[in-house]
Amino acid sequence: MAYRQTALVEARLHDNRSRILAAARRLVSEGGWKEAQVASVAAAAGMATGTVYRYFPSKAELFAEVLSAVSQREVDVLAAIAASSEGALERLHTAVSTFVQRAMRNPRLAYALIAEPCDKEIDEARLTYRAAISEVIRAVIASGQAAGSLRKDVAPDLAATVIVGGFMEGLIGPLSPLGRRQRQDTEGYRREVATLADEIATLACASVASPPPNVRPFIRRPS
Repeated sequence: MAYRQTALVEARLHDNRSRILAAARRLVSEGGWKEAQVASVAAAAGMATGTVYRYFPSKAELFAEVLSAVSQREVDVLAAIAASSEGALERLHTAVSTFVQRAMRNPRLAYALIAEPCDKEIDEARLTYRAAISEVIRAVIASGQAAGSLRKDVAPDLAATVIVGGFMEGLIGPLSPLGRRQRQDTEGYRREVATLADEIATLACASVASPPPNVRPFIRRPS
């Protein structure tokens, strides 16, 4: 009987934690980090504010975990694309365009994950997230260089950093709550998102694509 009581307690604690994280994510999706206060999370989860603090000692710790959980899902999606059998350039294009389209499905949450001002702990989780995405892109570039399908005169880690920084920066305007119109459910909006995703992915690919045979490579001259 003691074992059963322990199992029930553990299940209840896990359920409470999951409810808190789900409520926090929902509030961030609606209003960003600034609007998601611990008292609001508690109310949305159907519990007292003090109960939230039993699981998460601070607001920053709570939302850093929200960011980490959502971010890991995006990293997993990109990693699955990177592991496919397509060529490196095709995988890179698919990865970037997929990231853009997924971000635009929930623009307020994506803006919080990528660019919204936040507490130090949340920003540290954000940097970890970006580094994990950069590693996926780096691996794709390195495999393409090894196969001879991508240019070899750039370091894959540097190229990945530039590409990830570029497509995230390119999303800030479209995601920003200041300039975005709420129209995700229209066909026109979906076409615009598809076009945006393709354009950003094409630019990313252009930075590492091998030049055509008739184009002479750039040769650095010693300074």
